[in-house]
Parts: sequence; structure tokens; C-alpha cells
Amino acid sequence: MFASKEGQNVPQVTFHTRKGDQWVDVTTKELFENKTVIVFSLPGAFTPTCSSSHLPRYNELFPVFQQNGVDSILCVSVNDTFVMNAWKDDQEAENITFIPDGNGEFTEQMGMLVDKEDLGFGKRSWRYSMLVKNGVVEKMFVEPNEPGDPFKVSDADTMLAYVAPEQKLQESITVFTKPGCPFCAKAKQLLIDKGLQYEEVILGKDATTVSLRAITGRATVPQVFIGGRHIGGSEDLEAYFA
Repeated sequence: MFASKEGQNVPQVTFHTRKGDQWVDVTTKELFENKTVIVFSLPGAFTPTCSSSHLPRYNELFPVFQQNGVDSILCVSVNDTFVMNAWKDDQEAENITFIPDGNGEFTEQMGMLVDKEDLGFGKRSWRYSMLVKNGVVEKMFVEPNEPGDPFKVSDADTMLAYVAPEQKLQESITVFTKPGCPFCAKAKQLLIDKGLQYEEVILGKDATTVSLRAITGRATVPQVFIGGRHIGGSEDLEAYFA
């Protein structure tokens, strides 16, 4: 079993990061002192669960965490800074601070360093999340010690239920658009006027017309999804809200 670090200070470590063409050292003191910080740690950048679920949901929910007193969200992985920077660019996760624990020092002192040699990974982090206030771990969610890569308790929604148990989340919204489309602009403005956050999928950049037709049965834009339900175009969206 992995021992909880609740009530203890986070390890004092210096992370070697790359910003532009400069090396920049960042200490845990800078990251945690006088701040409320969420940390989630995972086995590796670009790996399936990390890229499809763990990271994107924390990035999506950052504004909600921020409304509830969280200053920043850190993603820690035993990867070098070049890999972590490339992963950040690939994921477009601007709400997350990527921390490269390349030597595994932070992870080892957290008691979360595990052997993934069977996968050719070497030493990596076990998956966990924690809420840290002024450098002290208040709460940890550590995945159960099971074979494989369990992902049951370190997710963003579990953390949010702890940080803000009364918080009601808006349903996820995705809008398929293409540049220069006035009806797309109309649909997006309607969502903005309602105070709703949405993900935009741009045809020609993020998806193709073939993808759109396969998903929606239509080839026109915009196409709006709310909470997994296909709403339709801008007029359909107006009718939905009416």
C-alpha cells in the first residue's frame, strides 16, 4: 500500500524546466508557499488515460476550482521538461502548470515512485492527486494498488467533490464550426450570452467534414452537443434554450 502524506509538508525539490530557449529552475517553495494548489501525478506524458481523461478534465474544470479558492493546478510526471512542454502544446492545456520530475526526486519522496520496467518505462509515478495548502498536504487521493494503471479516485471530479461538495457543474458543450461561418458565430455568441463554457472543434484543423457526418449525420455547421446530446445547428440551439 502507498502511505498517505496528509498533514505533511511536500518534498523540497528543485525542478529543472525549459522556457523558450532558457533553463529555469523552479522550487517547490515557489509553487506551494502561501497558495492552495491541486497536484495530480501520472505515469507519463502522451500515454492514453493521461491524455484522454486525466489531464483534459483538470484543464476543463480549472475555472471552477479557481472559483473555489484554488490558485493553480500542477501536473507532475517523471518525464523531462522537453517532453512535458511538447505534451502541453499538444493538449492545449493552458490552465495547467506542467512539472517535469525528470529524476523522480519529488515522486520518490512522496512515496509514489514505482517500477514500470515491464512496459519499458523504467521508474515512473503512481497515479494520485492531492490538495496542498501552503505547502502542507491536506488531502490525497491515491489509486488502489492494483495491477495495471487504475484510474478511479485521482480524477478531477473526485477532487472537486472534496473541494466544493455543493458545486453543480454545467454539462459539457462542444461546438463543431468552421472559419468564417456566421451561423457558427451566432451559436457561440448565444452560449457566451448564457454564460456557458464550450469546446470548439474547428473543421479543417481539429476534425474533417467526414468526421462530422459520421458523428452527427450532417455536413453543415455549426453542430452543437450538450451533455452528450446532439442539439443541432444555431436555430436548434435557440429552440433548445427557449
